Amino acid sequence: MKEPDFFVPARRINVGEIAALTGATLARPELSDVEITHLAAATEGGQGALVFVEGKRNANIIPGLIAAAVICPEEFADRAPDGVAVLASPRPQHAFAAVARLLFPAASRPQPMTGETGVSDRAAIAADALIEEGAIIEAGAVIGAGAEIGTGTIIAPHAVIGAGCKIGRGSYIGPNATVQFAVIGDGVIIHPGVQIGQDGFGFLPGAAGLEKNPQLGRVIIQNDVEIGANTTVDRGALTDTVIGEGSKIDNLVQIAHNVRIGRACVVAGQCGLSGSVKLGNYVMLGAVSALPTICRSETARSLPPPAAS
Repeated sequence: MKEPDFFVPARRINVGEIAALTGATLARPELSDVEITHLAAATEGGQGALVFVEGKRNANIIPGLIAAAVICPEEFADRAPDGVAVLASPRPQHAFAAVARLLFPAASRPQPMTGETGVSDRAAIAADALIEEGAIIEAGAVIGAGAEIGTGTIIAPHAVIGAGCKIGRGSYIGPNATVQFAVIGDGVIIHPGVQIGQDGFGFLPGAAGLEKNPQLGRVIIQNDVEIGANTTVDRGALTDTVIGEGSKIDNLVQIAHNVRIGRACVVAGQCGLSGSVKLGNYVMLGAVSALPTICRSETARSLPPPAAS
C-alpha cells in the first residue's frame, strides 16, 4: 500500500525565487535555477530537498548534507558540499518557514474538510443568520439565530455557532467546536473541539449548598488569534473574557471567566488561567512538564521520600 501524501506542494519553486522571497543571499548565483521538490530536515534531506541549519551547535551537519539547497547563517556558508546551493540568512528557520507557508498553505491555515465551497444544504442555519458571500459552511454545521459569519470564514462540520455570535472574515471554526456568547475577529483559527463561551465556574455558598451565580458576560477574541484543540474559554461573569490580537493558545488550555489576555501572548498546553487573571502584551506561559517515560513503576518507587518540612 502506498503511503499517503497529505501535503503536496501548491507550486514549483527554485532557489532564486526563495532568495527573493526570504531576502537570503545566494552564495552561488549560478545555482539560482535549481528546483526544490520538497522540504526536509537537515538530517534527512535528499535529492531536490530544501533544508535549513540554525545555530552553531548544528553547524557540523552542513558538510555532510545531501540536499538541493540549504538555508544557514552566512558564517557557515562555505561548509556546504559542492553542488548544494547555499542561501545565507540571519534567521534560517524563519526563512524556511516562509517557504513552507508558500508551498503548503493548507498546513498553516485549515481548509474545508469536505471540499465544499459555499453553504452546504446539509448545514442547519437559522433563517435570520447573516452569512456573507464567500463564507463556507460545511455539512453538519449549526448556525444559530441572528449569528453573523464573514466572507472567507470556514465553519467546519459539526461546529456550532450560537445565537447572536459574530465571526469576522477569513476565520476558521474547526469540527466539533462550539462558539456561544462570543464575538470573534478576522483571521482567527479555532481548532477542533474548542469550547468558547460556556459558563464560567461561578457558585456561591448558601444555606442549601452551592448556588449558581449567573454568568452574563461574553468572550471577545480579537484578530489573528489561534486557539488549539480542546481548549476551553469561559464567558465572563459581568465583564468580558478577552483574548488579545495575535495571541496563540495551545491545545488543552483552560481560560476561566473574566480573564484578559493581551496582544501577541503565547500560552502553552495544559496551562490554566483562573478567573479574572490579567496578562499584559507579549507574555509567554509554560505549563506542567510530562514525566519522562523512564520515571515510572520501579524507577518511580526507587526515588527517595520527600524531606520532612
